[in-house]
Amino acid sequence: MRIRPVGRHALLLDCDDPGQVERWRAELWRRRAAGELDAAEIVPAAGTVLLDGVPDPESTATRIAGWTPDPVTTTADAGTVDVPTVYDGEDLPLVAAHWRLTVPQVVQRLRDTEFRVAFCGFAPGFGYLTGLPPQYAVPRLPTPRPRVPAGSVALAGPYAGIYPTASPGGWLLVGRTTLTLFDVAADPPATLTPGTRVRLVTR
Repeated sequence: MRIRPVGRHALLLDCDDPGQVERWRAELWRRRAAGELDAAEIVPAAGTVLLDGVPDPESTATRIAGWTPDPVTTTADAGTVDVPTVYDGEDLPLVAAHWRLTVPQVVQRLRDTEFRVAFCGFAPGFGYLTGLPPQYAVPRLPTPRPRVPAGSVALAGPYAGIYPTASPGGWLLVGRTTLTLFDVAADPPATLTPGTRVRLVTR
């Protein structure tokens, strides 16, 4: 892990892999909750963790360099969300072809996988979910759809995701849910936050 200053009051942790990102995300959240870290925002991404609003970046970087993330805290601090899912996405046959499985086998694999929100982005409430084996990464559509309905459950690259609102998108659609993923009146507004475990269950 490497620590770089970003502007006057931010630090960026460059990590070697998504697992290290999650370990540092959990460790930094734990340290902040314990009063050992002063940072307004801790934002994980695919390969980095950003600390923004850090009053003294130099001394904070020195302290962080001496910490070792506890793997026991990984995914244990943000709970589990069961997402009721109807598996009727129009791209299921395409995913089955990529995975060399039947459509029912694809659905079973998705139902059996415990996903984790690695980071959020693209749209408010959109969580990038990890948990599928690397060989199940799938390409995006060559041409994005002009409109993907809200609640669409989809796959792209190594990630699964759920569209919180209708928007253009090129992910492969495998299902849909009626679960509300973003509500400005809720605390927190996003249903899926980094570290949360997610199951795409059927009812």
